[in-house]
Amino acid sequence: MSVTVKPTSRDEALEEAFGAPVAELYEAATAPQAPAALRRALELRSFLAMVEEQVARIRDRLHQATAVDRDMGELCADDLRMDVAWLQAALSTRDDHLAALSELLQTMPPPDPAPTRPVQFTQPKTTTTLPPAFPAPAGTPPTRRP
Repeated sequence: MSVTVKPTSRDEALEEAFGAPVAELYEAATAPQAPAALRRALELRSFLAMVEEQVARIRDRLHQATAVDRDMGELCADDLRMDVAWLQAALSTRDDHLAALSELLQTMPPPDPAPTRPVQFTQPKTTTTLPPAFPAPAGTPPTRRP
């Protein structure tokens, strides 16, 4: 199963931070203009999905090995120690990924607001007409009007 469809413990926080379901976020991250914070968050989420799957597998293996109906003669301390060591490593890695993802979500810039057009003020235009010109006395040269 692809990490893009595996649920993680931080999916709700990602959806809240970016305002879309995880599947849509992965789709949006493929666009060239996708924000770097989205790409980084989804990379961390992908790692988190793998780590959480490993934690669940190890947990299930430990539960199966120590099940009540299991024969006590089948228990092997070395196997249990190895599984516990793996579980500690997986949980430590999960904690690191959770911390990194939480830090990214807290420090990322807010989403860009919808682009707005600059406000344009229209200036009222006044139009006037000049009064009619009086005829000039005979013999005077014509004058220019402003």
